[in-house]
Amino acid sequence: MKPRQVVENWVAAFNRADERGLAKLYAANAVNHQVVREPVVGRDAIRTMFAKEFDQAEMTCLVENIFEDGDWAILEWKDPTGLRGCGFFHVVDDQIVFQRGYFNELSFLRLQGLPLPTE
Repeated sequence: MKPRQVVENWVAAFNRADERGLAKLYAANAVNHQVVREPVVGRDAIRTMFAKEFDQAEMTCLVENIFEDGDWAILEWKDPTGLRGCGFFHVVDDQIVFQRGYFNELSFLRLQGLPLPTE
């Protein structure tokens, strides 16, 4: 499977709030690093992260662009509120081994009505 197809599957699972389906797309020792947070290491920890996030907020990923370069796919996304971000996915043997995401966390928290950090 090409990296673009893996990311398309990732978006479909994300939009179903399917943390188990998402976790299956990651290698056992994968790293998910959303730059506004500490990296999450390992498939099980990534599944737990998504489960917590789906419990906190209703999220939808609308694809603006998916670019592919070798073993990498880049997802440019927005959500229905207009929040935008991007993610970089390193895919090896049909599994995500590394993901880095960029988005404005304060905007996300405000749009979701979630508590803002106090620090």
